[in-house]
Amino acid sequence: MCQLLGLNCATPTDANFSFSGFSQRGGATDHHADGWGVAFFEGKGLRLFVDQQSAAESAMAAFLRGYPLKSRNVIAHVRKATVGNVCLENAHPFTRELWGRHWVFAHNGDLKDYHPHLHAQFRPVGSTDSERAFCWLMQELAKSHADLPSVEELTLTLRELIPQVRRFGTFNCLLSNGEALWAHCSTHLHWLVREHPFTTATLMDEDWTVNFAEVAGPGDRVAVVVTQPLTRDETWTPFAAGELKVFVDGRPAG
Repeated sequence: MCQLLGLNCATPTDANFSFSGFSQRGGATDHHADGWGVAFFEGKGLRLFVDQQSAAESAMAAFLRGYPLKSRNVIAHVRKATVGNVCLENAHPFTRELWGRHWVFAHNGDLKDYHPHLHAQFRPVGSTDSERAFCWLMQELAKSHADLPSVEELTLTLRELIPQVRRFGTFNCLLSNGEALWAHCSTHLHWLVREHPFTTATLMDEDWTVNFAEVAGPGDRVAVVVTQPLTRDETWTPFAAGELKVFVDGRPAG
């Protein structure tokens, strides 16, 4: 299985702490060594980095651990291949354009015999069940709405669509359009919100402690979603099986 990391923030926020600890699970502290990737929004723009190498060995991942990675929405992934070869086109996250916005998706789990009918606009480039599911979601969202709907409307539509994918297997996933972060749990996802008054956090996978009270302001707020908790001294809330949550401005919105 793979692992997922998502951040949704009230203001552009430094994601190096979370990404650095998370990326160690790509071959250093865990066995998810079949590729990795991270996508982060800058306004309506998007920066995407993917690599078929393990995050622990990738020069690109090492570069990003020192890069000033600031964003309001981030999705990262470390891969343990189950469907599809270990190659660049199968590295998550995946991106598509819809309604003039970038969309980013990453998945953890196996979908058995999942081959949905896809139209011309959304087709997979690689061979993963994950990318097929993303293309189908984008296709069905496009069929359901003529233009970009509100976050509330999108959430309602996703609540109808996701169970149609989930019946094929395990479907832990993250989805963002730069405005919100949607997270669905089949088996394992955890979340927390960091906000004022901020406290200290220590990574589980790396010897790094940050006192957020020294680096964050009263208006800063960050929702973090991850497969397994990243820190040892914060309270993480597990998702329920089958739960879909949406995060906006660094807090759960539904």
